[in-house]
Amino acid sequence: MISTDARLFGRLVTAMVTPFDEELKIDFKAVASIVEHLIATGTTAIVVNGTTGESPTLDDHEKEELLKAVIAVNNKRIKIIMGTGSNVTSKSIKATESAAALGADGALVVAPYYNKPSQAGLLAHFGVIADASSLPLIVYNIPGRTGINIAAETMIALSHSHKTIHALKDSTGNVEQASDIAAAARPDFNIYSGDDNLTLPFLSVGASGVISVASHVLGREIMAMQTAHFDGKPDQARAIHYQCMAMFKGLFTAPNPTCVKYALAKMGLCQSYLRLPLIPLDSAQKADLDEVLKNYSLEKREKELQAG
Repeated sequence: MISTDARLFGRLVTAMVTPFDEELKIDFKAVASIVEHLIATGTTAIVVNGTTGESPTLDDHEKEELLKAVIAVNNKRIKIIMGTGSNVTSKSIKATESAAALGADGALVVAPYYNKPSQAGLLAHFGVIADASSLPLIVYNIPGRTGINIAAETMIALSHSHKTIHALKDSTGNVEQASDIAAAARPDFNIYSGDDNLTLPFLSVGASGVISVASHVLGREIMAMQTAHFDGKPDQARAIHYQCMAMFKGLFTAPNPTCVKYALAKMGLCQSYLRLPLIPLDSAQKADLDEVLKNYSLEKREKELQAG
């Protein structure tokens, strides 16, 4: 049975957006603002260069500069995790080694996409990456994007055979599979929900936290929900979960991170610019999301936060 202590990366890991300016270059001033905002609202670790960070559109130099910027602003206050996975094993190894050299505290390694390896191939892929680096690795299972599911048996085997494979980010939506992994993985292994709306159900079967998108705007609430759960206050945890559900749903009514960038722009933390193939919300989508956002008073809360 796995641990739920989350000592290494904490309970609230944010998959951070990559802000762009009007020329679609990385806006490093906004990067600093977002990092400060996330730390102030309860984030315990940041994932740089994940899907929410539009990693497919960043070149290798941009990824390195972004990681260095986040590490500098953070100044060792919380943990920084770099997204280093790809569908090329050798490229994933090189990216993980680079992240370690630049000072990352961990790496998020997604299942190989498009080439759809067998379970034996997945074992070999993640095993070779783990053997090549001392960084703690979080394996990312998101079949909806990769076209392949990392089976429970495969994940359990990886947890026992490679001690640097620290955790799983589970975006399968399958609580039963997460439960099977939680029951049989090595004791110090962690599971993180990869879906905000399933955080509380995943906690109930052994997850230690969430790798979140909604924490950009509801970090305090998500942390409070998890604290209530682990403090043995299930009704309080459920109440917060219900309070957050409209936002959890609203932020995914268009391809991520389209909606969360729009929300962050409303809060004055960055612009909502995206790189193709993602496109901005249309007027109807904006109107629908505005209806959700107004109930959470995001602009007012951010001003109060900035005022101290």
